[in-house]
Amino acid sequence: MTRYVEKKILSAEQSEGVGARVRRSIGTSKVRNFDPFLMLDEFRVSAPAGFPDHPHRGFETVTYMITGATEHEDFTGRRGVINPGDLQWMTAGRGIVHCEMPVENSGEGHGLQLWVNLSKKYKMVEPNYQELLDKDIPRAATPDGLVHVKIIAGESMSVKSPVYTRTPTMYLDFTLKPNSPVFTQAIPQGWNAFAYVLSGQGEFGSKKASVDAHHVLILSQDGDGFDFRNTSDKHDCRFVLIAGQPLNEPIVQHGPFVMNTSEEIQQAMEDYQSCKNGFEHARHWQSQGIERSLARH
Repeated sequence: MTRYVEKKILSAEQSEGVGARVRRSIGTSKVRNFDPFLMLDEFRVSAPAGFPDHPHRGFETVTYMITGATEHEDFTGRRGVINPGDLQWMTAGRGIVHCEMPVENSGEGHGLQLWVNLSKKYKMVEPNYQELLDKDIPRAATPDGLVHVKIIAGESMSVKSPVYTRTPTMYLDFTLKPNSPVFTQAIPQGWNAFAYVLSGQGEFGSKKASVDAHHVLILSQDGDGFDFRNTSDKHDCRFVLIAGQPLNEPIVQHGPFVMNTSEEIQQAMEDYQSCKNGFEHARHWQSQGIERSLARH
């Protein structure tokens, strides 16, 4: 049995960070949490706007660039650039303070950021990164070349991603060529799954829902697969399919901190303000991105 589209929601654009524009799908009043996922943003940002220094605890951020480039820097001194097609899977764990700013003269930065919750046993692990360049993300295609997929996490067409997911997760970037036939992607039974359409239009699920760009599709939970096809004879349809194993744990969120209890949130806020229990490096740190921005003004 394949899944159907249970809910279809248009993601409206809003302001976020400093001068950035985002379309938030998961993480709104319409879909507050979709265990184990906390948020999905499609963002657009150009220098000097961006996401200046901010903390995280208790979950993972997955940044996937589509166009443009983003510079990432954290309070341990780690720095790098996420270029078009690149992936950064950051486990914030017990604590990280970082900034994400567009690279100057790289054009508009356009990408996706997903927040994946961590189970109680992993919330206070040491921060960790998994980074893949675009050329190193596995790809696959159907024999007719009409369905292409980048396997960011999980498996598709018998090709697996090397990314390790503490919270079992599938993250697939599909491009359907015009008039592509129906393709069925396997999804583990019992996992929560959703799709987000980046461009084009298609027909999704066993009930053949017609969907176009910037819609999030919440899929029914029963079923071990998901059907889709491109309904245009001129344009590609591109979307991401994301699924994960529910944690079935309490979620208490306060901005960039996500824990299991209100007491743990209070502790996270105190730790951040006091620069302790994982936030020691925050005491005297300011990103170079912020320093450059202040210098310009």
